[in-house]
Amino acid sequence: MHFGYFTLSDNHYENNPRDANQFVADIVDEAVYAEEVGFHSAWIGEHHFSTLGVLSCPDLVLANVAARTKRIRLAPAVTVLPLHHPIRVAEQWATLDLLSNGRVDFAAGRGYDRREYLPFKASFEDNQALFEEGMELVRRLWSSEGPISHQGKYYQFDQVNITPKPIQRPIPAYVASFSKPSIELAGRLGCGLIVAPFAASLTFGGLEQVAQLYAETCARHGRWPGRLMCSYFTHFADNKTEENEARARQIRYYQECVLAAFPGDPHNAPPSYGYFVDMVARLSKVQPEDLTENSVLLGSPAQITATLKKVEAAGFDEVILYFNVGLKPHSQVKEEMARFASEVAPAFAGGQPARPAKAG
Repeated sequence: MHFGYFTLSDNHYENNPRDANQFVADIVDEAVYAEEVGFHSAWIGEHHFSTLGVLSCPDLVLANVAARTKRIRLAPAVTVLPLHHPIRVAEQWATLDLLSNGRVDFAAGRGYDRREYLPFKASFEDNQALFEEGMELVRRLWSSEGPISHQGKYYQFDQVNITPKPIQRPIPAYVASFSKPSIELAGRLGCGLIVAPFAASLTFGGLEQVAQLYAETCARHGRWPGRLMCSYFTHFADNKTEENEARARQIRYYQECVLAAFPGDPHNAPPSYGYFVDMVARLSKVQPEDLTENSVLLGSPAQITATLKKVEAAGFDEVILYFNVGLKPHSQVKEEMARFASEVAPAFAGGQPARPAKAG
């Protein structure tokens, strides 16, 4: 099982002394450092207008990371596909694949914050259909040897051939899923799947159930399952004081970042987001003691390893780790990254051995 660096660039906090520009600089440094200590990949989220995260252009940030690294895989987490024309998305990530010598993993989703849709004049209500049509188009544009035409419900064009072509044919593609329709799409298109454990627990019962549903869906469509991934908030804690601090940090993230962004009002949430209403209701009441292995990796290296062994047994190929959550200081993030690489990753087949590195 491989491990990656992951961030949604959460910075929507009360009395926050860290500005967006500084946090983006920290993220770039952390992504480069991820290769230094032996991580397999770097996954950077897309958010707009500071309602949750502050990093709007993961493709540009990852291009900078690509120029400063040689091995680490580079991925959005995720591209909010309905906000963009699929031709432009295909061009951008094919170009990064070329510049990075074939190191791109592409992940897409439809997001969850209506406020990110409004300035782009994109339909939040229709975003499931927009996403499905766009995802099919992006992959067709990458794989086609010549021009293609398309006359769909949302996108129409004639004889388009993108340049440059990606080095990888095809670029590995993933669907980010909180719901059964997204798993269905991943299975139909033959894409890999990325899930969040806390959402998997609320919606499906756990990671094992997600893995089984994904495998069954792929089989029904005559597809071989792709890679299965999940993300985890990650906090090291060696004593009760550190554990309490980590739990408080995680709760603050939910209360000040997530709840403001998730569609939680049953009166205006589109039908395809109905499951979010229950998720928001639960997160609004979450207490520190409610933070279990269904949502976070928290504790000693042995405790974190034990949880990840269950994830490995459920059939997951990679876990991407969210260290810089809840205003965690940049220096602490790097220390925990190095610690994970040296004290947890070696316990897993495929986990990269730590390289000598000093946080700072």
